[in-house]
Amino acid sequence: MPTNDFGQPIGDALPSWIPRPHPPRTSIPGRLCRVEPLDPTTHAGDLYQCLGAPEHHDGRWTYLPYGPFEHREGFEHWLVKTALSQDPLFFTIVNPGGRAIGLAAYMRIDRANGVIEIGHLNFSRQLQRTAAATEAMYLMLRRAFDELGYRRYEWKCDSLNAPSRQAALRLGFTFEGLFRQAIVYKQRSRDTTWFSITDTEWPARRAAFEAWLAPDNFDAAGAQRQPLSAFMKRF
Repeated sequence: MPTNDFGQPIGDALPSWIPRPHPPRTSIPGRLCRVEPLDPTTHAGDLYQCLGAPEHHDGRWTYLPYGPFEHREGFEHWLVKTALSQDPLFFTIVNPGGRAIGLAAYMRIDRANGVIEIGHLNFSRQLQRTAAATEAMYLMLRRAFDELGYRRYEWKCDSLNAPSRQAALRLGFTFEGLFRQAIVYKQRSRDTTWFSITDTEWPARRAAFEAWLAPDNFDAAGAQRQPLSAFMKRF
């Protein structure tokens, strides 16, 4: 532990640190999916069919600060407005056939300190609990750490959102704590649960993701041979 001239413990020196770049609005290709910038002209129809239509006004919208939208026009207006934002910076998850099947965003982008958050996750039924969903999260992590040099990647959710908490832990995030009465949204109180991955943890997490996503970890029917947790423990 380094100390200063007064004998006080201080953080590790970062003499070459400079603010990190803002994430680019460019696509990230993968084997099972592609993460590409939200473009309402291209994606609105697909996203309405898999997320916005009345039959999808289910629990997926409970823990988001907006939606569901009563009419298609409202959903598409939200997409147009959202696509213009730099923070949060929205991306669409696209399947190999070119169909948009989910949304995700970089948010609370702190370039000065190298901190970035993943949020606004809204996965269609076609994407939920699939290898493509995991690959999408890996691709966005890899861009933040390997391409852009961020030091910390955050995941936050309503403390009552059990699937989100479980997903964060499965993906290798570390639980950090509970922020009580942190937010008011949809006229209700939210305690926020915090998770993170740091740049020092990322190489092991990356190795686990890549081993799990390897084609030989899946049988002919597409079922995993070993769970991601096994690789997280191994690495």
